Amino acid sequence: MAFLDKLKEIADRFSGAEPEDDDLDEEEVRLAAAALLVHATVVDGEVSRREAEVLRDVLERRFDLDHGQAGRLIKEATQKEKDAVDLYGFTSVLTRHLDRAGRLKIVEMLWEIVMADGVIHEMEANLVWRAAELLGVTSRDRIRLRKSVESRFS
Repeated sequence: MAFLDKLKEIADRFSGAEPEDDDLDEEEVRLAAAALLVHATVVDGEVSRREAEVLRDVLERRFDLDHGQAGRLIKEATQKEKDAVDLYGFTSVLTRHLDRAGRLKIVEMLWEIVMADGVIHEMEANLVWRAAELLGVTSRDRIRLRKSVESRFS
């Protein structure tokens, strides 16, 4: 790295300037969130049409995507989910880049996916619990979000 580049990096660090890779961060967040949500659709062994619709809908709403963009994101996220060995790879990205409100929104989106088919399977509830723990979302908030989503699905 050139001396001037290094000097600029040090100055930026002290000035509090944000790095210019915000687009990369946003893409990383989108992919991690989508992969976690895809996992929620498949964790019980079957993906209902309603779960697939809700998955696309929550991604379009949360990330302001059109139908085609959401489809491409789901396709990429499905591959990431298949390759993943645990949830930590996804939740660590989300924890690193999202504030508390953003992490709460991820848990709310998980509940929307889990409740989409009208049945909360034990594996789905366990997934939301584990993801919430890894995201630093309290049990109280996780339960509050569940009740909020349930009231919308009732």
